Amino acid sequence: MPLTLDKNTALVLIDLQHGTTSAELAHPLADVVTRAAQLLAAFRAKGRPVVIVTVNPAGSDQSRIRTQAPGPPAQLPAGFDELLPEIRVEFGDVRIHKQTWNAFYRTPLHDELERLGVTGIVLAGVSTSIGVEGTARAAAERGYNIAFATDAMTDRVAAAHANSLQYIFPRLGQLGTTDELLAEV
Repeated sequence: MPLTLDKNTALVLIDLQHGTTSAELAHPLADVVTRAAQLLAAFRAKGRPVVIVTVNPAGSDQSRIRTQAPGPPAQLPAGFDELLPEIRVEFGDVRIHKQTWNAFYRTPLHDELERLGVTGIVLAGVSTSIGVEGTARAAAERGYNIAFATDAMTDRVAAAHANSLQYIFPRLGQLGTTDELLAEV
């Protein structure tokens, strides 16, 4: 099936911030951020909606549940949720602050997208298997058509990134490179 974007598709960038990108990642961060910035410029040039999401999990529900992996610390370093310099918020952008993996959970994201008449989203960001996948699952449950910018996302764990791309995302939407998506914007 050829890659197709809805007429009113929004770009949703997930957690391209200092705290989530400071650890070692599976792919070069500079490449991921460059591609995300290309998508950002193209969506803005066409007057399409842009959503920029950051996470600050300190004090979230997730910090109180029992897991085998360590949860978020009670206090995060200063600047944890500051955006990378290439990802600037501009007038008219939707800005979402979340505390969990899913950008829809306890945020106004769905309401904002509905207000803008958005029916589809392009997802990119960090981490593929956490913030991007968590948001994608919630978007699919809400009926959004989803396209994934496969080369504008990465994860701390290469196998987790690959699992999302190979097994999860094809069940939730369409996959394309930044260049393929730019041709459709």
